[in-house]
Amino acid sequence: MKYKYTTNSVCAREIEFDIDGNIVRNIRFFGGCNGNLKAISTLLEGQTVEYIEGKLRGNICGMKSTSCADQLAIAVRKAYDAQNG
Repeated sequence: MKYKYTTNSVCAREIEFDIDGNIVRNIRFFGGCNGNLKAISTLLEGQTVEYIEGKLRGNICGMKSTSCADQLAIAVRKAYDAQNG
């Protein structure tokens, strides 16, 4: 299932990825810190929703209460929950 998530309060505008069961692939960020977000996408390729949440949930950026990484953790959980009803 391809999933698109519109971010909140971060530089990246949108995150797109594929999710099959609890495995996440093909993560793409639109906007934000290009090099860092490409690295995050590469490092997380083929990881589980639980792994991504465990590593990234709660990560903040500067004075913000979230980050692009935190938004990815939120997005993969929402996608997983949506596909599993």
